[in-house]
Amino acid sequence: MTEIEIGRAKRGRRAYAFDDIAIVPSRRTRDPEEVSVAWQIDAYRFEIPVLGAPMDSVMSPATAIAFGHHGGLGVLNLEGLWTRYEDPEPLLEEVSRLQGTEATRRMQEIYQEPVKAELITARLREVREAGVTVAGSLSPQRTKEFAKAVVDAGVDMFVIRGTTVSAEHVSSQAEPLNLKDFIYELDVPVIVGGCATHQAALHLMRTGAAGVLVGFGGGAAHTTRTVLGIAVPMASAVADVAAARRDYLDESGGRYVHVIADGSIGTSGDLAKAIACGADAVMVGSPLARATDAPGRGFHWGTEAHHAELPRGQRVGFEPVGTMEEILFGPSRVADGTMNLVGALRRSMATTGYTELKEFQRVEVVLG
Repeated sequence: MTEIEIGRAKRGRRAYAFDDIAIVPSRRTRDPEEVSVAWQIDAYRFEIPVLGAPMDSVMSPATAIAFGHHGGLGVLNLEGLWTRYEDPEPLLEEVSRLQGTEATRRMQEIYQEPVKAELITARLREVREAGVTVAGSLSPQRTKEFAKAVVDAGVDMFVIRGTTVSAEHVSSQAEPLNLKDFIYELDVPVIVGGCATHQAALHLMRTGAAGVLVGFGGGAAHTTRTVLGIAVPMASAVADVAAARRDYLDESGGRYVHVIADGSIGTSGDLAKAIACGADAVMVGSPLARATDAPGRGFHWGTEAHHAELPRGQRVGFEPVGTMEEILFGPSRVADGTMNLVGALRRSMATTGYTELKEFQRVEVVLG
């Protein structure tokens, strides 16, 4: 790819966000009813290619269960309020009433309460007893400490999610998590990320992960670009990691690692573009934060927002637009792409003549 001269001592390549591209209609169209948006990772099949992000503002045990019944995969944040407090509802109510800069300071205090292994067990068991696929998320820093509790609780899918996750973390202070050994020893499929480059994704795929998260998560609530100066436009990032999936498929003799776009999915159009760029599924937070039944009560935040030393996120307010079911399946009462996400994806696929997600990954896109 052609590099651009930024200055005499630095060159960089041009990268594109979802807003920079558009999907091109083809000569053939379909009826939306003929389109399948189902996908499968490991032994688990889901009717919609959407994962609920492990953020306290969108995924509680109750919403994860509801999300599972809707055909998606709700991922619990196992370092969140639900695993720190027996009853976090009063604290969620308090967070929704915080004003201005007070929000970050108070959230730092609230999240200082230690994570409790017995609450991890209780929350995951609650989801399991509801009969849906059970998924929980830990940061790389906490994975060693709580992995046994998570697996013993009967999790179906283990998510290791951080701002960036590498297969080769180097530390002189502590023994880093060896992802390859860790994943090999587990009896459950692991989704790991985020990453944003071909090389980083290829290294993560070689650890044995079943899926790789693309992006830095957090989305609308993320300020990593402002605080750390780190960001990669998502259309290019997804396409690069999809290329790594193809290369690893050849390298491994046929092992397919799923690519999951995580971040910058704010509307149904973004969801469709993520699949068009090569994603198998998307992980979303902010669209679900607009649900009237979301735990955040109209607010949205990620784990970066309450970091004890360097917060890289913020609590964002959203106007609720409908129930979680309406946001996923409609009917929509707005024209901005924040409701009926799945219906819009079906129509986008039908309009371009595709009936399966893997086929839709080959759709033509243009800069526009």
